[in-house]
Amino acid sequence: MRLNFISCIILGVIFIGALGCDKIKLSVSKKAEIMETKTVPVVPQVKGPIVAKVNNIPIGLEDFNQEVEIYNANVPDDRPELKITTREQKVNYLKNEVVRRTLLYQNALDKGLDRNEDVLMALDKTKMQLLVMELVKQVSQKVDVSSKEIEDYYNTYKEQLKEPEERQVMEIVSSNEQDARDILIQLLQGGDFATLARTNSKSSSAKNGGDLGFIKLGEKSPQFDSVAFSDSLEVGKISSIFKTPDGYSIIKLEGKRGGKQKPLSEMWDDIKKGLIFLKQQQVIEEMIGKLSRDAKIDIYEGEIK
Repeated sequence: MRLNFISCIILGVIFIGALGCDKIKLSVSKKAEIMETKTVPVVPQVKGPIVAKVNNIPIGLEDFNQEVEIYNANVPDDRPELKITTREQKVNYLKNEVVRRTLLYQNALDKGLDRNEDVLMALDKTKMQLLVMELVKQVSQKVDVSSKEIEDYYNTYKEQLKEPEERQVMEIVSSNEQDARDILIQLLQGGDFATLARTNSKSSSAKNGGDLGFIKLGEKSPQFDSVAFSDSLEVGKISSIFKTPDGYSIIKLEGKRGGKQKPLSEMWDDIKKGLIFLKQQQVIEEMIGKLSRDAKIDIYEGEIK
């Protein structure tokens, strides 16, 4: 199962923390010194009761539960049956995943793989990524928005926050204006719109009696939308002839739905989350800008192949 990048890093930290990696960055001389000695796993401190012990490495309940939560968060929405939800499933995951992985970790230590230069470099990079994540987290947690900011946003963008309006429309499309005029006269004399659409319209909707179903703004041409979504066209009424890229059109408005304004109380949480996110991004960008101005940065574009 694929984990997103951040989750992979977090899993890595849990794994490293639970299994006793007590050093991340080593100097060159220290690396050389370590190469000559055999690594003995450091027994880590665990959170909560010990749920398992593999040789001298304990596994704590809190760390284990956190790993299960991360696993569940990365289960695809269309595969809920893969989630770990029962005690029995947790026990099986502990035995078949965590314990087995810890055994492999201990064997890797016995083989000296923790002293592998590529592994040490990867740990350095992981440490940097984790520190960046923690810094961003701490900075972001301080951000909040006031009730006035939420109210101001709602009042400013009230129209854009409406539910999209949909209209049920029937159409008849003719190749030339004269044919359209003849059809319009028949409609005004009481002719059935669906019947005339089936026999006269050149649109693909003709087979459905011209019925397009419910449509939203933007689904048809601007010329079509300007008539179909006009405030002057009432439900049950027929439009005049108008030109579109498809030909000469006549439409009938069958119904309307949506377009209602949600009250602020219903949108409060969503607006607050959105504003907090925007503020967090702004704070982070300002912090990066200040750090950039105070730093000496050299970029060697010529070395990029």
